[in-house]
Amino acid sequence: MKGILIAGTSSDAGKSVLVAGICRFLARRGLRVAPFKGQNMSLNSFVTREGAEIGRAQAMQAQAARVEPSALMNPVLLKPGGDSRSQVVVLGRPVGELSARGYHGGRQGELLATVTDCLEQLGATHDVVVCEGAGSPAEINLRRTDIVNMAVARAAGLPVLVVGDIDRGGVFAGLFGTTALLSPDDQKLVAGYVVNKFRGDRSLLRPGLDMLAKLTGRPTLGVLPYTHGLGIDEEDGLRVSLRGSSRESAAGEPYGRDVLRVAVAAVPLMSNFTDVDALAAEPGVVVRFVDRPQDVADADLVVLPGTRGTVRALEWLRAQGLADAVRRRAAEGRPVLGVCGGFQMLGERIEDEVESRRGTVDGLGLLPVRVRFAADKTLARPSGSHYGEPVAGYEIHHGVADVRGGEPFLDGCRVGAVWGTHWHGSLESDGFRRRFLAEVAAAAGRDFVPAPGTRFAALREEQLDRLGDLVEEHMDTAALLRLIEDGAPAGLPFVAPGAP
Repeated sequence: MKGILIAGTSSDAGKSVLVAGICRFLARRGLRVAPFKGQNMSLNSFVTREGAEIGRAQAMQAQAARVEPSALMNPVLLKPGGDSRSQVVVLGRPVGELSARGYHGGRQGELLATVTDCLEQLGATHDVVVCEGAGSPAEINLRRTDIVNMAVARAAGLPVLVVGDIDRGGVFAGLFGTTALLSPDDQKLVAGYVVNKFRGDRSLLRPGLDMLAKLTGRPTLGVLPYTHGLGIDEEDGLRVSLRGSSRESAAGEPYGRDVLRVAVAAVPLMSNFTDVDALAAEPGVVVRFVDRPQDVADADLVVLPGTRGTVRALEWLRAQGLADAVRRRAAEGRPVLGVCGGFQMLGERIEDEVESRRGTVDGLGLLPVRVRFAADKTLARPSGSHYGEPVAGYEIHHGVADVRGGEPFLDGCRVGAVWGTHWHGSLESDGFRRRFLAEVAAAAGRDFVPAPGTRFAALREEQLDRLGDLVEEHMDTAALLRLIEDGAPAGLPFVAPGAP
């Protein structure tokens, strides 16, 4: 099998971005490419055509590779919940809830076999598999239970590039230390480094790169510049993608009447916050994540997003004073949109013996909906039409909604200026999004008019091309292709901890 594994000095070092960029670079060369991450921990997930749940980052990387996302690309997904427990999703289906100790102390051998089998299947049907590690491969306390970093590289004989974020500082210590803490067998696979998010004059960095090569015997194959607005789907972290419309107005002045302000409640265990990326892509729409009642009162549209803890998020809304602020908005006829868990919170009541095990809990009472949590998870790719426009999305939820009135809205309902649906991703449908925003603007008394030329899918493609450009322009692509073809060079020196 031909491939490469991208490891990192830490979480958020740039692994997902680099994998996506390499996938797009290779796809442009006519190669059949597949992304792969053996184990992912994220609340941002996606549903494949076959109805399997995988990390959104791997779905984005598949788009970069110009292939259809598959459960093979992310065989193990951990979805954090409360009390240090996570739902374990294997091959796209939930198999149970485990604590961190229980997960690392139990099924690793079985899961590693699943991971390596999926990798082999991808390798058999693709020219190249570009693998992503998780966190850092130098977490020495977790080495025995590793199924995503060096264990994958060893199993498939893959060369490894380690990427570090220089914008955070300490990148040389991170790259050197990560290598030095690996076992001799693992070090044999570490073939080089990539520096991410560099600002300034590269000539000033050169002495450090030369010293790193002398210390480790390994070259740096790329220095990627700090680039704003890459617009990729994050594993976690509240970031508005694409046009980055979370920015404030110029000179702190109030936004004009032609600007639509969207406030997203930053609820605990937020999932699939990427739903608002399509709003942020619209010129004249400003998206912010908020946790104060005054921010809700000031907005033209409030979004209650999905969450892995609906009852917990509902309690947080009440404790923050946001629940009352949302109710006041609804009474005044001002727009509110609930998606998935947010939709459930807008209903009359929630019966939950599955997620929170809190029994019956009162909702916000703004929609005629009663929700019962089922043991089985709904995973679906629905499509239909609304406002006379085609619309598609995906569903990931345990809550089953009994809609008892209101106007139909996708699979949910609408009462006045309050909308609710289980459909993630519906706002990526351009015509539907424009009609919805026009209605929001009218209810908010704004002069905002959606731009007819905004095509979300095209914007996403542009961003993926930018990632491919970063690889092509700022990496030694000849060396990268040699690693993929031939594997890690023989005779790479051992780097002793603490040396020199």
